[in-house]
Amino acid sequence: MSKLEKIIKVARGTEKADLVIKNANIINVLSEEIHKSDIAICDGIIAGIGKDYEGRKEIDAKGAYVCPAFIDGHVHLESSMLLPHEFAKAVVPCGTTTVITDPHEISNVLGLHGISYMHEAVKNLPLNVYTMLPSCVPATPYETSGFDLNSYDLALLIDSPWVLGIAEMMNYSGLLNLDKNVLAKLDLAKSKGKRIDGHAPFLSGKDLCAYAASGVKSDHECTNPEEAIEKIRLGMYIMIREGTAAKDLDALIPVLKEKNTRKCLFVTDDRHPKDLKVHINDMVRRAVEAGVDVIKAVQIGSLNTAEYFGLKNQGAIAPGYRADLLILPDLKSFKPDVVIKDGKVVAEKGELLKSFAKFEKPSVRSSINVRWIEKKDFRIKGTSKFVNTIEIIPHQLVTKSSVCEAKFENGLLNSNTETDTLKILVMERHRATGNIGKGFVKGFNLKKGAIASTVAHDSHNMIIVGTNDLDMYTAAVELVKMQGGKVVVNDGKVIAKLPLPIAGLISDKDFDYVVDHCEELNKAVKELGCTLDDAFMTMSFLSLPVIPELKITDKGLFSTKKWDFVKINP
Repeated sequence: MSKLEKIIKVARGTEKADLVIKNANIINVLSEEIHKSDIAICDGIIAGIGKDYEGRKEIDAKGAYVCPAFIDGHVHLESSMLLPHEFAKAVVPCGTTTVITDPHEISNVLGLHGISYMHEAVKNLPLNVYTMLPSCVPATPYETSGFDLNSYDLALLIDSPWVLGIAEMMNYSGLLNLDKNVLAKLDLAKSKGKRIDGHAPFLSGKDLCAYAASGVKSDHECTNPEEAIEKIRLGMYIMIREGTAAKDLDALIPVLKEKNTRKCLFVTDDRHPKDLKVHINDMVRRAVEAGVDVIKAVQIGSLNTAEYFGLKNQGAIAPGYRADLLILPDLKSFKPDVVIKDGKVVAEKGELLKSFAKFEKPSVRSSINVRWIEKKDFRIKGTSKFVNTIEIIPHQLVTKSSVCEAKFENGLLNSNTETDTLKILVMERHRATGNIGKGFVKGFNLKKGAIASTVAHDSHNMIIVGTNDLDMYTAAVELVKMQGGKVVVNDGKVIAKLPLPIAGLISDKDFDYVVDHCEELNKAVKELGCTLDDAFMTMSFLSLPVIPELKITDKGLFSTKKWDFVKINP
C-alpha cells in the first residue's frame, strides 16, 4: 500500500492511524475558532480531524488545547553560541519545531563553507531548519569580512529545497542607489520565485516605497507602531522581534491589537542561551497577556510565518498538514506538556526525549588570522579631549552620536572612567591586514579592566572595550589563544572567558557549559562596574555600520547620518 493510499484510508477511518490525539480542544488558526475533536496522524501527516478515529498509539488530551507548533521566522543560530543540536534541545521543548535561519554570521567568517557547515550541522534534528541566503556579506564595504559573497556565489545554492530565499537586505542604501551587486541578488531571488527579507530601520516615505517595490517583503527592525503600520500599508510583513539585546514586542503590541495581524510574524533574531528556555511560545503568552486575541497570537507564531515563506503544509491543524503539534494544558503559560514533530512525540514536560538528542558535529577550520598584536596598537592619537563617541541606548541596537570628554595628555587619548568615555577598538581578524578601528564609547560604566569578543556583527572582527591599554592588549591576545570567544580581563589577568572555536562564534560544548560560562562572564563584567544587562551582546552590535547612528568597524568610526567615516576628534 502506497503512502497516499494509506493516508486516504486513515482519513476515511478504514485504517488505523499511527497516532490519534483524542479529546483535543483544537486551536484552529484557519477557521479562527477553538473546537473539540480528535486528530488522526499517518506517516507524519495529519490525515483527519473528527470523532471516533482509532490509532495504534493514542494520546488522550482530556480537553487540553492542541495548536500548531511554532515557527521562528528569522534567527541567526550562531548568535546562540550553540551548535544546532544544543539549540534544538533548548527550543523544541518550548514548542518551536521550525526555524528560518540566516547564516549571515558564519558566512562573514567562512563564506559558502560556513553555510554548508550549518546545513550539515542541522541534519537529523527534531527541528526543521530552512535557510535564507545571506544578502550582505559583508554588510557594507566599510568593514573587512572573511569573505565577499556575490550573486554568483548565492546562485550555487538558491535552488536547494532547504533555501527559501535571500535574507535581510540591510544594505538599503546600496539598493536605493542602484548598486549592481545588490540588485543582482534581488534579481536572483525574484527569478526563482523566492522570498527577500528586509532590514531597514527608520526607512520611510518614497525610499521605503522603492525598497518594497524592489521585492523586499518583510522587516524586523520596527521599534514603534507608526513605523510598523507604514510598512504594513505598503504590503510588507512585520517580523516582531524579541531577542536578547533588541526587544520590540511590548512596543508593537498596539499593532497586534488594532491592525491586520495576518501581516505579522514572531522572530527572535539574536538570542543568548539563557533566553532560549522560553522561545516563540513566550512571545505568544505575552501577547495574549497584553490583550491580543489568543487565536491571532497563535497565528502569528505559526500560520502567518508558514504562509509568508511558502511552507504550504505547515502552521495549521488540518488534513494534509505536517503533524507538528503542541499539547497545551492552558492558554496562559503556553508551556507545552507534549511536543509532536512529524507525528512523533519529541519532547515532554520541557525536556527533549533522549532518543532525539544524538548528534555528530562536522569539522571546521580555524578562523583567527591576525597580524602580530603589540601594546602600541592600543594607543589613540588626538588633538583635544573632546571625542566623537558611540552612546549606547539600553535595550536598543541603535546608538547616539555624542561628543564626550576623554583623557588627553601628550597627544594621546585615553579612557575616562569619570565621564564613562571608554576606548573601543575593532581589530581585523580574517586576513591579517592589521586594520584597527579606534574610537570611544559611552554606556558601559566600566571602572576598571577590559572586555573583548570575536562576536562582533556583522564581519565578526575582534572588538575590545576597556579602561586601560594593558588590559585591552591582554584581552586581545587571549582571543587569539582561544581561537575566538569572549573574555574579561582585570589587572593584566584573565578572570573569565568562553572559548568559541567554531568560526569564533560557536562553542563546541553543551548548553549548560555555555550558559554557565556566560554567567561567569556577566558576573565578571558587573564586578568591573558595568551597568548593562548584557554587555557582550550590546558590544557585539557596536560594529554594525548599517544601524544608526554611530558605529565602529576595523576601518574606523562610521556615521550612518553622513554614510561615511568620521574623525575621533570632532
